[in-house]
Amino acid sequence: MIPEKGYIKIKGQINNYDFTKSLVPVKNKQYRLFVDAQMMKGGETALGKVAKFSVEQTSKKEVTKYSTPKLLRESLKKEGLTKAFTQLTSSRKKDILKYLSFVKTDETMMKNLNKLIGQLKNKSKNVRIP
Repeated sequence: MIPEKGYIKIKGQINNYDFTKSLVPVKNKQYRLFVDAQMMKGGETALGKVAKFSVEQTSKKEVTKYSTPKLLRESLKKEGLTKAFTQLTSSRKKDILKYLSFVKTDETMMKNLNKLIGQLKNKSKNVRIP
């Protein structure tokens, strides 16, 4: 499953220390794995020392799905803006839902929902929160 060009996502171990990285393409040569200081420290190795590596290609990047908060669903339904929200681009909706998934207080949630509802009502072209 090696791509013809571009970065290759991998996961592996250096001296039993887990890491995830990308193999970097090098013009007219094979791919390169850059070993950084964090990997060397975790793998308890250093320049000039021998290290044991194991790597495997990971599947395509997993897409994180964020659920729609109940308050958002209720607010959109109450204001008749469910369709307006669903017509936002998928990346815009994902950004909004991702942000809302980290909100901790009801006060902050309501503040952000009111801002979002206002933008949808005004048919703003650049709907975003915070």
